[in-house]
Amino acid sequence: MSSFANQRFDTFEDEFDLDMELGAAPPHPADATASREPLQFLSPAGAAVAPTSEASAEPLPAPAPERPPLAPVETSLTPVADPAAGYNPVGELVASAQGALGEVMVPRIAIHVFAERQDTLAAAERAGQDRRLARASTQIRVGGVPAAVESYGHEPTPPLIVVECLSDPQTLLGEIDRLAEVCDMGTKVVVIGATNDILLYRELMRRGVSEYLVAPIQPLQLISAIGGLFSDPAQPFVGRTIAFVGARGGAGSSAVAHNTAYAISERIGANTVIVDYDLPFGTAGLDFNQDPIAGVADALSQPDRVDATLLDRMMVRCTDKLSLFAAPATLDGDWDIPSEAFEEVTNQIRGTAPFVVLDLPHIWTGWMRRTLISADEVVVVATPDLASLRNAKNMIDLIKQARPNDAPPRLVLNQVGAPGRPEIPAKEFGAAIGVHPSLVIPFDAKLFGAAANNGQMILDAGAKSKPAEGFETLAQIVTNRELPAAQTKGAKSGKAAKPAKADKPTAGKGQSIFARFLKR
Repeated sequence: MSSFANQRFDTFEDEFDLDMELGAAPPHPADATASREPLQFLSPAGAAVAPTSEASAEPLPAPAPERPPLAPVETSLTPVADPAAGYNPVGELVASAQGALGEVMVPRIAIHVFAERQDTLAAAERAGQDRRLARASTQIRVGGVPAAVESYGHEPTPPLIVVECLSDPQTLLGEIDRLAEVCDMGTKVVVIGATNDILLYRELMRRGVSEYLVAPIQPLQLISAIGGLFSDPAQPFVGRTIAFVGARGGAGSSAVAHNTAYAISERIGANTVIVDYDLPFGTAGLDFNQDPIAGVADALSQPDRVDATLLDRMMVRCTDKLSLFAAPATLDGDWDIPSEAFEEVTNQIRGTAPFVVLDLPHIWTGWMRRTLISADEVVVVATPDLASLRNAKNMIDLIKQARPNDAPPRLVLNQVGAPGRPEIPAKEFGAAIGVHPSLVIPFDAKLFGAAANNGQMILDAGAKSKPAEGFETLAQIVTNRELPAAQTKGAKSGKAAKPAKADKPTAGKGQSIFARFLKR
């Protein structure tokens, strides 16, 4: 199994419990004695495959009787009702794991897909519409390898070709050899076949094929394979973006975003960056008692110059693991900024921390739509009233339609139980939208008001309160991580862990936030 490098089986965490069973597979054909022409594919290591002469062409080695090839791997996590229905448990498992454990970034390339199966066509079509392939141009055709050979006989090949062949291994190798004769140097090829055979996989890798997948495939499985081929070694990781947006004005999405980010950094212990994209009215600086000179507006005004050094100068470090990209919160300009600037700045910030919390304003523009669709996680904050119900449903329906391969957005009901206000019950609210609330925050004007006026987070102002516990839970949900053992033990004993003094905001210490604001 170690040869399947691009499948990334070693990235599974402990919660993915695989039940692998080995069995006998159909015997591998041993009559591969025909010679082949030199190949032009690019090997996985990045070098072209060395030409082989007719005399040096080797047949496929026959499997030893005592060690048969690996049979298709099965998992006990999801039952297979009907093998003829086209279900691939390995593809489903890999797709789910890749979606949870890592994010792929596909550059602006052309991708041509030549499929034979109808479900492969559907999977390729869904993959082409996915947000991870938004920058790539995808063309899907029918006919498999023969159609690809005919097409590239009179047109140049794109950077990536995905071909499907459901024939036996020997026929597949012959068709791949014919495809190599019409491909340009440097073209990457992904092959989709019907045989899960380690010997076939090794032979395809030796001939320069970049990746081999077993049909039927899942959209996320195809996206992960493509992203792995074009990953940039200069960027070791890409942080997850968590976008918070309010269903209506005054829903408290900024407070939920800031407190959740604080919980991620202080309780889970992960480096986190808050980006306040509400340029004229952002409150991130006030909530953390910070008054930065530069901020996100300076980066948006010159996105081409933004790099790691400039970002480090613009961001304010609130705690050891929490940084702030504050908004100017002034009305001096019109803030008419192109959508491309928001996308470029967000991509640059993603390389600075594992988690990037986007505090989005309650407006609807082109860049807002693109930011919500491209975010790894979306949290819609609503209040239990009719206007929030309508707006939240419109947002969630649009995001679901634009992100068919992602989980639906999270729903947070805020300010529940306000005295004297008629409310829609949380159960009925979630049923009308089609998304069960991930968190219900009770109305507590005294706690939230005191925290906001003092420049504190709820975890500091009321560590034992229900909202504080809710923000810790939401932090675990959006990050797919659990609290450390010490935090969990303290929660069970009823004692909330206090943050270290060095982790608390230090700007403006000993000075009232009102005095500092009036002085400004």
